[in-house]
Amino acid sequence: MTVKESRTRTRRTATKTRLDLAAIGEGRRRVIIEAVEPIIDGGRYPVKRIIGDTLTVSCDLFADGHDEVAAVVRHRPVGSKSWHEAPMRMLVNDRWEGQFTLTSIGRHEFQIVAWIDRFATWVHQLEKRLAAGQDVRVDLQIGAMLVGEAARHASGADAAVLHVAEAALMAGDIDTAFAGEIHSLMAVHLPRRFATESEIYPITVERERARFSAWYELFPRSTADEQGRHGTFRDVIKRLPYIAELGFDVLYLPPIHPIGYTFRKGKNNSLTAGPNDPGSPWAIGNADGGHMSVHPELGTLEDFRTLVTEAQKYGIEIALDIAFQCSPDHPYVREHPEWFRARPDGTIQYAENPPKKYQDIYPFDFESEDWQGLWQELHRIFEFWIEQGVRIFRVDNPHTKNFRFWDWCLNSLKSNYPDLIFLSEAFTRPKVMYHLAKIGFTQSYTYYTWRTTKHELTSYLLELNSRPVSDFFIPNFWPNTPDILTPQFYAGQRSVFMTRAAMAATLTASWGIYGPAYELMEHVPVAGREEYIDNEKYEIRHWNLNAPHSLRHYIAQLNRIRREHPALQRNDTLRFHRVDIDFHEHEWLLAYSKTSADGQDIILVVVNLDPERTHRGWVQVPLAEWNLNGVFQAHDLLSDARYPWSGEFNYVELSPAAPVHIFCIRRLRRDERGFEYFA
Repeated sequence: MTVKESRTRTRRTATKTRLDLAAIGEGRRRVIIEAVEPIIDGGRYPVKRIIGDTLTVSCDLFADGHDEVAAVVRHRPVGSKSWHEAPMRMLVNDRWEGQFTLTSIGRHEFQIVAWIDRFATWVHQLEKRLAAGQDVRVDLQIGAMLVGEAARHASGADAAVLHVAEAALMAGDIDTAFAGEIHSLMAVHLPRRFATESEIYPITVERERARFSAWYELFPRSTADEQGRHGTFRDVIKRLPYIAELGFDVLYLPPIHPIGYTFRKGKNNSLTAGPNDPGSPWAIGNADGGHMSVHPELGTLEDFRTLVTEAQKYGIEIALDIAFQCSPDHPYVREHPEWFRARPDGTIQYAENPPKKYQDIYPFDFESEDWQGLWQELHRIFEFWIEQGVRIFRVDNPHTKNFRFWDWCLNSLKSNYPDLIFLSEAFTRPKVMYHLAKIGFTQSYTYYTWRTTKHELTSYLLELNSRPVSDFFIPNFWPNTPDILTPQFYAGQRSVFMTRAAMAATLTASWGIYGPAYELMEHVPVAGREEYIDNEKYEIRHWNLNAPHSLRHYIAQLNRIRREHPALQRNDTLRFHRVDIDFHEHEWLLAYSKTSADGQDIILVVVNLDPERTHRGWVQVPLAEWNLNGVFQAHDLLSDARYPWSGEFNYVELSPAAPVHIFCIRRLRRDERGFEYFA
């Protein structure tokens, strides 16, 4: 190789090296940021929080050498040009943490910024040199240069203070190096050279009702005062005082649209409908209209808007069912046949889940050539009902529709209406349910109704309240729905209805019932199926709300307790407690607690899961954690009985007649006159 060839190769190598270095960006960034929490799937999906929540962000932070590191977590609403910052501090083993409060609903984002803290490093080294008795005159000049740099980036009074400190350090004033005010100003004004920035991670901030809500489902057509008449929106308005008495703040209505006639189902899902059979509300659409129309026998659109307004006077929001499917008579079938899947014989494929067949329902084909037109029309259905005043939607079987559609549709809607709440009715595989929550559904139905033993309940709740699930999945516990009547209810035992309602209302902050079937303890199933006989989905029912066996007062009591106790309005403090009998864990008594954010409100629930026998045991109380000393009081909020307790284990006894304790744990206090009381 000639000298010329050697030089040419050297130049090419140098050029390639420069290109490689340019690709890595600023190579003088020395801080490493790892293991950021909370994030979902590497930041692809947003963490969920409620307005007013404090979001705690943590990560691993470190740098080469022995320099001091500083970091902030900064945050802002999406679209804002300016960031707010909260300081981060090291906990242990290079694990750092910072917190900030979320003060508005909608989309937010956060990012961690970390850098070498030159001033803190200088102070730390100065301390060591002073301790070693070294000459620090040059070190004070270095400190003065740092303070002067900060002063040039400050203004007003801050700049003046820093300039004075700069002069003092140059003059050899060691005390200035340790002045608290100077440290604070340096943290603000000294430029963060070569800072490392993490990825930007998303947050969705929901309104309070997204986490804490009580839902009541009813069929409007079954609300008439007299038997045999089709109920109306006006009848539902007359039912509002009853629902408010029960303490529910969300009234969920199954589909309120015109119902198809072709293949209409009769009573008990019969394939043959009688002339007076109303059909299933989920078979949507006929000549009177489709998803943006109301069933004529329910009233008018104006009547519906009146219902929304009147419900608000009772503190109740109307939740509307959105079921993206059509009866064969729906206008879409005629106007947009391309939105449905045709069979080789020219017929349209109806919905089925073998052996179940739904001949009265046509599902949309999300693989349609006109998928964009379909998406836009379904989006328009939501917008239409939003314009009528609806802000809460229960979505029917979202797991049978395109996930990318939901991701686009829900997030598009929430960008314009951040107060929207979407409840996912997807009784399907866990990962599918979780994915729906990640892509935009606010709340979700759960497997609660199928979890009956102590082990099943404990394991399931621990899963729902552990990360990462708890960062994106908000559960809503329902002991029953029009589609679901599980075997524990078949015997009609009052204690089962009481315990299942109490656990739904206290294990999670959101719960619901399908009524009046639940408070009237309807319990007869279709033979061989987990479904009600004489199902209201296929016929109009008339309910005696004043029946003497009704649980209406008990349910009202549960909701009153929930409203009065902040501990029950959250999920993150749930913990389970040991209950002993003869030195062994009691399998029939389930005990768990929740506490308020400030730790002042403590609720301890004990449930007898055996509907036939009385059980006794000793429940363990965390004395130190709850700051309990000596005697304290367990006030049963259901019976108003008050029990003096002391020590770690305390006696409980629950019978089938009174199968639930909801204790408020009260500490012994003394007023200014020296009188003792429990509070």
